Amino acid sequence: MRVLVLGASLRTDSLNARLASLVARLVRDETGADVDHAHMGEFAMPLYDGDAEAAEGLPPGALALRDRLSASHALVISSPEYNASMPGVLKNAIDWVSRVRPQPFKDKHALLVSASPSMVGGNRGLWALRVPLEHLGTRVYPDMFSLAKAHEGFTGDGDLSDSGLHARLAEAVTSFLRLVEADTRYVCLRRRWYEFLGDCTDAPVTQRAQD
Repeated sequence: MRVLVLGASLRTDSLNARLASLVARLVRDETGADVDHAHMGEFAMPLYDGDAEAAEGLPPGALALRDRLSASHALVISSPEYNASMPGVLKNAIDWVSRVRPQPFKDKHALLVSASPSMVGGNRGLWALRVPLEHLGTRVYPDMFSLAKAHEGFTGDGDLSDSGLHARLAEAVTSFLRLVEADTRYVCLRRRWYEFLGDCTDAPVTQRAQD
């Protein structure tokens, strides 16, 4: 399996860049999966503008993120929390990449993690991040991991200072990738997705954002 681990902060040495590095190492060491470790700064793109898209197409940064997402079986996002929500740069990237057809977030498995100096660890931002991803058809793993007081949370080796939290993160990563492997290797159900319960149709799929 191939897993894209994305640190969603633009700051090079951000807490979420450190958490993304730890997750990438756990994915590699605990599961043996192939890791594509990415940083949001690698995918420069302007604010989404429909006129710019019509005139010039998608920017290179959005296409690069599309390519790396499409080449992966799963996605892990380590996201900061800005004002109780996700960073604008991350939402902007999702908006641009969602314009690609076929839409690459559809049916992609995602694990969401966060690190913050606050006592809630960025958890509110992860709940906000679930909304556009699930709308696009991403299978967001139910268990999320948020590291509170993250400025005190790392050892010099990049592990978590709290051994219990470190074990919980490792278990979340391992359990998530077991699910991804099962879904990748043993697909036995035809899936449909509806925006609301009354949105039934005899068409093979509904024409929603995830398409």
